[in-house]
Amino acid sequence: MHKYLLALTVVAFSLPEVATAQQLPALTAQDYARAERFMGYNTQALVDRSMGRPNWLANDRFWYRVMTAQGSEFMLVDPARKTRTPAFDHAKLAAGLSAASGQPYEAARLPFRSFTFSPDEEVISFTTGGKSWNYDVMSGQVTPNTTPAAKASPNAENEIESPNGQLAAYIQDHNLWVRDTKTDQKTQLTTDGAKDYGYATDNAGWTHSDKPVLRWSPDSRKIATFRQDQRNVSDMYLVTTNIGKPTLKAWKYPLPGDKDIATIERVIVEVNPAKVVRLQIPADAHRGSLSDDISSSGTFDDVDWSPDGSQLAFVSTSRDHKQEKIRVADAATGAVREVFEENVATQYESGQGAINWRYLPKSKEIIWYSERDNWGQLYLYDATSGKVKQQITKGDFVVTQLLKVDEAKRQLYFLANGREPGNPYFTHLYRVGLDGKKLTLLTPEAGNHQVTLSPSGKYFIDAYSQPDKPGASVLRAADGKLLLPLEKTDISRLTSTGWKAPTPITVKNQDGQIDLYGLMFTPTTLDPAKKYPIINYIYPGPQGGGVGNWSFSAARSDHQALAELGFVVVVIEGSCNPLRSKSYHDACYGNMAENTLSDQVTGMRQLAQKYPYIDLERAGIWGHSGGGYATAAAMFRYPDFFKVGISESGNHENRNYEDDWAERYIGLLKTNPDGTTNYDNQANATFAKSLKGKLMLAHGLMDDNVPPYNTFLVVEALTKANKSYDLVVFPNAAHGYGSYSPYMTRRRWDYFVQHLAGAQPPHDYEMKPKADPRN
Repeated sequence: MHKYLLALTVVAFSLPEVATAQQLPALTAQDYARAERFMGYNTQALVDRSMGRPNWLANDRFWYRVMTAQGSEFMLVDPARKTRTPAFDHAKLAAGLSAASGQPYEAARLPFRSFTFSPDEEVISFTTGGKSWNYDVMSGQVTPNTTPAAKASPNAENEIESPNGQLAAYIQDHNLWVRDTKTDQKTQLTTDGAKDYGYATDNAGWTHSDKPVLRWSPDSRKIATFRQDQRNVSDMYLVTTNIGKPTLKAWKYPLPGDKDIATIERVIVEVNPAKVVRLQIPADAHRGSLSDDISSSGTFDDVDWSPDGSQLAFVSTSRDHKQEKIRVADAATGAVREVFEENVATQYESGQGAINWRYLPKSKEIIWYSERDNWGQLYLYDATSGKVKQQITKGDFVVTQLLKVDEAKRQLYFLANGREPGNPYFTHLYRVGLDGKKLTLLTPEAGNHQVTLSPSGKYFIDAYSQPDKPGASVLRAADGKLLLPLEKTDISRLTSTGWKAPTPITVKNQDGQIDLYGLMFTPTTLDPAKKYPIINYIYPGPQGGGVGNWSFSAARSDHQALAELGFVVVVIEGSCNPLRSKSYHDACYGNMAENTLSDQVTGMRQLAQKYPYIDLERAGIWGHSGGGYATAAAMFRYPDFFKVGISESGNHENRNYEDDWAERYIGLLKTNPDGTTNYDNQANATFAKSLKGKLMLAHGLMDDNVPPYNTFLVVEALTKANKSYDLVVFPNAAHGYGSYSPYMTRRRWDYFVQHLAGAQPPHDYEMKPKADPRN
């Protein structure tokens, strides 16, 4: 009787929910399929004449592959002759390969993406279907390549070749070795390496590999590296999910406030005969001037050999990134000379995407990067006295990358943002004298310029565009003179499908003094008379921004695809972005929980005033990693504004994230007399009780960048506060979810459709990424 009444009660309370669900407007699988057409794996295949990577030959000549409506072409460029021609006869090669292989091939659909010229350039070699072939440029014949392929070392991916190509350095049993690339003879260079105290070992906590971190001297006789001491560093643990006993993954991963972090004892290793020269300084913190690793650029950062290998200039970065010391070591004795140091109140960085200091031993000078006048600029120092000779660049703009120093002409070439009118995130190339005179703009077209210097530096390839305007690629001389048009991007096939570009937007920050820039994505079927929920995609940095690359792109994440489901999607670059002034970048220093959220809310309100079809009562937000941290913070700190949030892989508790990132941007962990710390109000779990809207959390359980415990702390806090939330976990996925990314995209769409748009998503729609058929 009691069971019967209970059952009736459950049914009675369930009926209204069923009725409500039935009354929801429904999106179909066809709606999702239409939206999926705007994903990058569908749109990029409709972009033509976009230049591929240059492959350099002798005398600054190069070839590249370009995608066409029919397939692709290989083009050959000779800068001296100002010619651009097919790299070979595509039709002849296709016919020859068809005859030789018995398989039909078309000129525009050749089955390879790369090839190699013979030294005399009369034969090209390529591989397809696991077989190697030679094509005779004159005869047009294709024959099997019978030359035995050089036997690759099984450890090749973890080796670093010397400049002359004769030796390859690698790690074995915590020691540094070299292998003769011709004879395969192996030589041990160090002998006292031990577990957690080895040579050239690569571990920044959040990234780790078996490849050595080192820098060969130009003459291939010496190696600059270090012995990394992480013996007392704490471990991080992850556990696999599988049938049977799980596997414990453990590695050294220091946290903010830890007494012991990884340190490096700098050494120079002579190769023949083997000898270790230890630099005569205390161990340095495992820090780099560019970011939170000493190999961010792919090699040993912050070291610069003299051309003859007799001296090694290097920079030592303090644990909190507030002090930089530039030093010069005698490679033979290990004696170290202090040249100068720079101290900053917040954190120092040496550029954006590249380290911008250089040692010029011939003139006994150092080019140094500093933001001391509130903008990232270059300075010239006397390497003997350590005194500033002069400021090289000056103005309200930021130097991002120093590309080339021409010591003979006393000139340098650099990329910078914000000097030209308009969008400050557009990059241009400049040349200036070391005396600071004759600053020259070399890329005058409006837009974002991506520059590739030729090996000699006499020429450069300039690819420029804007987020809403496809661009072109041209060849220029070093003085900026236009030599040859290369490609002009054609999006006619893309636009014929109904695709449209995002709208560049400009809004004011909270105090109305600073322009904020971003992009807005609206449905291609936009009806201005209707109201649309707004979704904010956020990645606050502070090491980057949500827009990322400001060049043209046929798709940015799933922003346009999501908009097609009936949303307005916005990306706003708030304060704390590094590509503007130092004060702009430092706006979040010591308070990373700000996450530019005040800028986002202010900007969205201004957009709603300008575009009445935006419904601010239905505001959502999502982000990944730092954006995941910001999303949860937005839901907790602005609970009446943001109604739905999706937080992916967020570093919600920076005391549980690797030591360097937080200590760089928040400062060293300090405990107050009352037991509180300067990190307490940075933690999302602290504010979880304020949640009012719908929140989905997601994390990969094998995330070795942001360990999943960051999300679990928020889960625990929400549970204790009796707050409802949704959780998606990927048992064996890392930080980016890998093959599970399409599933996460679909779940994100479903969540916004159901909880922000108030509609019913299709059941278990399957996203189907695919390769560009031209490849």
